[in-house]
Amino acid sequence: MYKIYKTDNSILVERPDFEDEIWINMIAPDMDESRLIAQHYNVDLRDIRAALDEEESSRVELEEEYTLMLMDIPSEEIRNNRNAYTTIPLGILIVKNAIITVCNEDSIVLAPFLNNSFKGGFSTKKRMRFIYQILYRTAVVYQLYLRGIDKRRTEIEDRASRNETEESDLFDLHELESNLVYFATSLSANKVVLERMTRYERIKQYPEDKELLGDVIVENGQAMEMTNIYRDIVHGTRELISTIINNKLNDIMKILTSVTLVMAIPTVISGLYGMNVNSVGMPFANEESGFAIISVITIVICIITLILLRKKRML
Repeated sequence: MYKIYKTDNSILVERPDFEDEIWINMIAPDMDESRLIAQHYNVDLRDIRAALDEEESSRVELEEEYTLMLMDIPSEEIRNNRNAYTTIPLGILIVKNAIITVCNEDSIVLAPFLNNSFKGGFSTKKRMRFIYQILYRTAVVYQLYLRGIDKRRTEIEDRASRNETEESDLFDLHELESNLVYFATSLSANKVVLERMTRYERIKQYPEDKELLGDVIVENGQAMEMTNIYRDIVHGTRELISTIINNKLNDIMKILTSVTLVMAIPTVISGLYGMNVNSVGMPFANEESGFAIISVITIVICIITLILLRKKRML
């Protein structure tokens, strides 16, 4: 589908038809809708639908009558029955007297603009500034999700400090690390596009626009730095959790080994006395209380063994 918007007195309102200085927001458009927009603005249909391909990488292309920008924006999804983050393409086309955005789904990046809740206000008439505001919002959302990832890592680390670690924590950390890999790749690609935008003289930019673009580059760089730091921390936390789980397993194995050793003592003694041989020479074999004496001796040996194992920290 697609909707047409235009700002009126700093308020975004929906318009029924095409006009000048509008914003066309396309969400998972079908082929007929894409063809209609492409024909109306003389845009290549492939460029309209480029953002619908999840494998498309960030880039900027200057055509004769329009400019195409593809940026990776953050998104939430359910992966392996867990809330996860990924990135999806957002296409921005700068055509004559209009801006076209194309995305495969409703995005939190564009939500403040559609809800008229974007701080500082915006105008569809000031096209480049509006685009840079979208890109600035993209960097802010990246940082928001990055803080969410770090919060989830902190929760796992707190459980580890309370000795409540489970194997599922390893899967959660692996998921977080995968999210950070997606973010790092997308932010690096976005950085290249933003740097190229500073060099294009064809795209008309006012000094305020260039200043805002500089802010976008700074925020994108900060998001990249946060991603790299959090990825290292998550990796270290995952190694910590693995070590704790291995130590727990080692402790269990030590206990089982100690129990097996203690249980082997009565087994050996009972085996010796259970042999079908002459009782002559067998200690306490002819004593009336021989069984009780042997049992007491066995228990004493077991207790001494337990004490020794305790001192060796095997229990």
